[in-house]
Amino acid sequence: MHNLHPGSSAHDQLDVLVIGEALVDIVNTREGSISYPGGSPANVAYGLGRLGVPTGLLTAIGDDEHGTSIAAHLHSAGVRLLPGSQSLERTATATATLATDGSASYEFDIRWDLAPVAPALIPKVLHTGSIATFLAPGAATVRSLLEQGHNSCLVTYDPNIRPALLGSHAEALQIFEDLIPLTDVIKLSDEDAHWLYPTLSPDDVAFRLLKQGARLAVITRGGEGALLAIPGTRLSVPSAKTNVADTIGAGDSYMAALIFELLARGENAFAASALEMIGQTAALAAAITVSRPGANPPTSAELQTRLDEHQQAPLAAV
Repeated sequence: MHNLHPGSSAHDQLDVLVIGEALVDIVNTREGSISYPGGSPANVAYGLGRLGVPTGLLTAIGDDEHGTSIAAHLHSAGVRLLPGSQSLERTATATATLATDGSASYEFDIRWDLAPVAPALIPKVLHTGSIATFLAPGAATVRSLLEQGHNSCLVTYDPNIRPALLGSHAEALQIFEDLIPLTDVIKLSDEDAHWLYPTLSPDDVAFRLLKQGARLAVITRGGEGALLAIPGTRLSVPSAKTNVADTIGAGDSYMAALIFELLARGENAFAASALEMIGQTAALAAAITVSRPGANPPTSAELQTRLDEHQQAPLAAV
């Protein structure tokens, strides 16, 4: 049975526990195929590890070639793969086939089911998101862990909507909104927000999330920056200017830096005066990621250098 309880040794203590899928992304082109570790929760864990945050990932992968590559990738950033995570017969894959016009067709081979293990820790932050919170049977386990942890630690959530893997819109919206009272911080991309709430503006979506129990709502808008909202205060934080190589992993890098800031600030993170710096730090992390190919988030040294160099831009209150 899954449960969270106090760690039994210093080795067990982690600042962040990420729960969610890890998979291998395979891209087929006329020139051949390339594969690399992926999955939004795994990317967030990797991004946190690169920022020097003690992080563990509870996931479900296979003891196969793909699973081994994921484990090595996470280990390279100092992320602990929690016991029981290599529990499946084979590791999930997401295959994208690119046509000559640049369009892509996708094929998913994903099973999401967590082994009955007990993470022996209560982290400072519990993060989850993406397929892990929607896809049965594992989604029920994720919800159970959130129910256990939300009164003992900060809970962050990025639904990272993947319509091809969801049921009906009504069903997905119900699952999402049922989790909101168990979370403190929710991040949506503008595409996520539009899919979930096609008739609402980003402002209205943020208000809805706060009304349903979130303490901080963040809606990222790509090159247009991000909206950060707490009860009574909303702030638009511009994106950081950069030359874009590709946008792979940008949202997950933003999420990792957001958690990094939440850890550093504690309860002060939910003060109106903190929103600007939180948004700027996350925007700079995303900018570093998109400036180079692939899901390659910044190290703590790289992010600190950009923060030191950053000239504060005027912010537009909304």
